[in-house]
Amino acid sequence: MSNYHIKQFEEYYHVYRKSVRAPEQFWEEIAEEHFYWRKKWEKVLSWDFTKPEIKWFEGAKLNITENCLDRHLHSRANKTAILFEPNNPDEPAEHISYKQLHERVCKLANVLKEKGIEKGDRVCIYLPMIPELAVSVLACARIGAIHSVVFAGFSASALATRINDCDAKMVITSDGSYRGAKTIDLKGIVDEALDDCKGVASVLVAKRINSDITMKEGRDFWLQPLLDEAYNDYTAEVMDAEDPLFILYTSGSTGMPKGMMHTCGGYMVYTAYTFKNVFDYREDDVYWCTADIGWITGHSYIVYGPLANGATTVMFEGVPSYPDFSRFWDIVEKHKVTQFYTAPTAIRALAKQGTAFVEKHDLSTLKVLGTVGEPINEEAWHWYNENIGKKKSPIVDTWWQTETGGIMITPIPFSTPTKPTYATLPFIGIQPALMDEHGDEIQGNQVEGRLCIKYPWPSIARTIWGNHQRYKDTYFSAFDNMYFTGDGALRDEVGYYRITGRVDDVIIVSGHNLGTAPIEDAVNEHQAVAESAIVGFPHDVKGNALYGYITLKGSSEGRNQDNLRKEINQLITDRIGPIAKLDKIQFTAGLPKTRSGKIMRRILRKIASNETDQLGDTSTLLNPEVVQSIIDNAL
Repeated sequence: MSNYHIKQFEEYYHVYRKSVRAPEQFWEEIAEEHFYWRKKWEKVLSWDFTKPEIKWFEGAKLNITENCLDRHLHSRANKTAILFEPNNPDEPAEHISYKQLHERVCKLANVLKEKGIEKGDRVCIYLPMIPELAVSVLACARIGAIHSVVFAGFSASALATRINDCDAKMVITSDGSYRGAKTIDLKGIVDEALDDCKGVASVLVAKRINSDITMKEGRDFWLQPLLDEAYNDYTAEVMDAEDPLFILYTSGSTGMPKGMMHTCGGYMVYTAYTFKNVFDYREDDVYWCTADIGWITGHSYIVYGPLANGATTVMFEGVPSYPDFSRFWDIVEKHKVTQFYTAPTAIRALAKQGTAFVEKHDLSTLKVLGTVGEPINEEAWHWYNENIGKKKSPIVDTWWQTETGGIMITPIPFSTPTKPTYATLPFIGIQPALMDEHGDEIQGNQVEGRLCIKYPWPSIARTIWGNHQRYKDTYFSAFDNMYFTGDGALRDEVGYYRITGRVDDVIIVSGHNLGTAPIEDAVNEHQAVAESAIVGFPHDVKGNALYGYITLKGSSEGRNQDNLRKEINQLITDRIGPIAKLDKIQFTAGLPKTRSGKIMRRILRKIASNETDQLGDTSTLLNPEVVQSIIDNAL
């Protein structure tokens, strides 16, 4: 039996039991059998969650790009590695073979070295979903530089924060980007960000929208002329399995975003193994994940996981609604896509348009459907199953996080019986636990608690860049000797898991984790605002949307509220990005607080969700009278 493809439900249980009874032996076999190492490890795993310190494949030497590119050159040189589908459907798709991708990565690796980037240096990548984004990621990995991709929808302020936190020496960007019918001035955003970033020595600029931009002498360089002159081969830097591969920022419930740091060896093994099994990948498949590489889903399941398996991975620059809502299905038909991985938000938005956009397309090549980013609701699950999968393509409802590096709880297609809204069972090697508020594990089925993981897996993030104490406090302090996910979950009568949502002040909006504290900080910068509280409320398309309760300073109470709402959302856009804008803003005379002065967000969440009959006892509040006033004026 190959350890790589899990085919039947009994086989899942057989492999799962083996993986949790002898984890080191299990992962050693996977690593040995399916990857190219320059030097084998001395120790498979050492770990201590109290420190927390985790090391996989200690002493091993490798370069992840040799596993994603070089080893495919003898058998798959002319196979399409990246299939680029541009924003404009009239622009031809680009098929980049493994040979061409290898050459492009080597050329950019030489450019990076020529610009003074060394092993261990950080390179910030702020690019749209164009091939240069994947090439930049791989070129950094090839020379041992640590890439930090920032989603190209973040504001200049958010970009500057991330550049400074990891002390990046270089930024790779483009003149601009296309997003549906709009163009976005990415270079202008970078220029504004770099006013606050003294450590950046050079900026490489890809040409995409051919706009007039300012190029700063000595700092900014057009990318293409440098590539044209660069040599087309580069011997990959030998990396230690535990050397950093990348930093990726995720929203914290308080203050600064957290720079999750992933390493080379374990991340490679886990993303490749999960990709192969969760999507039932076969040699001639055409796989498409609609995420942006600015998120972990794009890192693991557009770039590294697929390429480590020699797959054809689709990169889509556009949006599902442009030029109309049939765009996704047009791409599936045109490229004969076999696996399709998207977010519940996208499915809900498409379902809202009815089935007319779907029915004119041949989706018969689809064999596996996936969802990611947030739990999928039942209505969207059924629409997806019936109209896109035609009840023959299993839906893998995957749960995982930036911190986990790879998929953690998921059905295995054609193996695990699916159940709407349930992520079902832990992936191979993953040992979940549900914990109560006293720190005790909840045994048995038909229970609910806080979701923890008892044992390390190869792609767990090793630290928060520059702040190991915060890593410990955030993930390993709530429960002894366990990784705490920050999510609640329930386990049904057969042991299936359903994620019930965040238990902290992080709200998942359209699949993006948004911490409320940074948004409140932005709102509170407005000169008219005394204080604010942001909560989530259910939204038909986004899953959750943001509701702001804002108390104005006495001197501002007579101001035009519509104008204030626009100004506040503009502040949020400037500080964080348009993804964090508030859908509803209610101006309040005060906010409900405990006697110690803590804002009772639980009550505000109930009001925002129109569940005012479930507020519980409010008499112990410092100011119970404001609750009725907020209810009376709720939006």
